[in-house]
Amino acid sequence: MLYVLVNIVHTGYTKLVQRRFNMKWIDASTSSVEKSVTGMNFEEDLMPRQLPVDDWDTIEDFDPSVPPRTPQEYLKRVQIEASRCPEVVVAKIDPRKLKRNPTVNVSLSGCQPAPAGFSPSLRWQQQQVANFSVLRQSIAKHRDHWKAQPLDSNVMLPASDDEEGWKKFCLGEKLYFDSYVSPNTDETDSPGIDYVQVGFPPLLSIVSRMSQPTVFNTLEYLINWFGDKKLYPELGRWLYALLACIEKPLLPEAHSLIRQLARRCSAVRANLESPEDADLSAVNLLICLVARYFEQSDLADND
Repeated sequence: MLYVLVNIVHTGYTKLVQRRFNMKWIDASTSSVEKSVTGMNFEEDLMPRQLPVDDWDTIEDFDPSVPPRTPQEYLKRVQIEASRCPEVVVAKIDPRKLKRNPTVNVSLSGCQPAPAGFSPSLRWQQQQVANFSVLRQSIAKHRDHWKAQPLDSNVMLPASDDEEGWKKFCLGEKLYFDSYVSPNTDETDSPGIDYVQVGFPPLLSIVSRMSQPTVFNTLEYLINWFGDKKLYPELGRWLYALLACIEKPLLPEAHSLIRQLARRCSAVRANLESPEDADLSAVNLLICLVARYFEQSDLADND
């Protein structure tokens, strides 16, 4: 008696699940293969239709080969596509690929340690962070004012995705094309200076117009260019200005970029010959801001 009751319950449950999922099931009591009919309205169905849709072959002027024109035709097309889907799908896997253990290399390296006498003091770093914080507050406070100021006629901001345009704009064509000559201070202050050749400075009227995606893109362009070169003054002033424009909390792309910048600066510092090198203060400043202000403490100099 107990065996008969269990067999009845099992058979009923199998058929109910079979109708629910529209799949092939083998009945344990009869060992026969049954297939439910798509679209049949079973009262005991666990998930009845939510939208009433007529059978597509009973609708006049319905052509399944043309794009749907009404919501009803769209739902009919979904019905047709669902009915044509295979009930069982088998993934084609190359067994040879499963024999090899894949290796994923993730770089989590920090900054290269500073040579002896090249790292700044903690007091110096704290002072730079304080100055940088004041600058960022000033930019945020006066952004709307500077954004409303007209640009000179020769200032044409490149599109956000124009990598070559932003490199030339920030660095100047002379530096970009590797024909750099250190600018004379008197010539830089001259009203007749050609900014196309020497690069536009990061004026507040310029950086205030840059959206966050543009800031990220420009920073990425300059870091990529910095990859195999020294820290030129034109590059350093733009990197500092772009860091001042990055909003907190950091987005993932900004987080990755500033860490990349700090690592590159540490590589430049490791190759300097003397603590008196003119580039040392600049690279230390950028590393300090990334590590201390943007809270990437694993990159910080702890002297």
